[in-house]
Amino acid sequence: MEVILLADVKNVGKKNQTVTVSDGFANNFLLKKKLAVPVSKKSVEILEEQQENARQEELRKKEEAIKLVDTLKGITLEFSTKVGKDSKLFGSISLKQVEDELKNKHNIVIDKRKFIDKGPLDTLGIYNLRIELYKGVIGEIKVHIVGKE
Repeated sequence: MEVILLADVKNVGKKNQTVTVSDGFANNFLLKKKLAVPVSKKSVEILEEQQENARQEELRKKEEAIKLVDTLKGITLEFSTKVGKDSKLFGSISLKQVEDELKNKHNIVIDKRKFIDKGPLDTLGIYNLRIELYKGVIGEIKVHIVGKE
């Protein structure tokens, strides 16, 4: 029996893949647990429509990421922190703080795991942090750390 998988099934296939399995396996396992649907004209049309919607969604996300790159170019986040001798910071500025500052001041939500440069921000100065906003779309934001006594 030919079926379209609705989810990844180990040793059978991946989601949205059309596979041929035995009638018993299809009826007693795949169809019963709603892991697959039988191949028909209507199910193939639905599958193609879902794949087209997914492609459109991916294009939309990439376009949004490209727009966000331009927005990030103009942003400089400034952090003021205590410094000791030799302009050495007490602690460091974390990516979580950068993420929160972006969200609070500029209403831009970026997950801290998207940051490519993960090194500690532990000295005074300007840092250029790279962020992977989408596959192959990399933005950059400036972080300026100033000291206070």
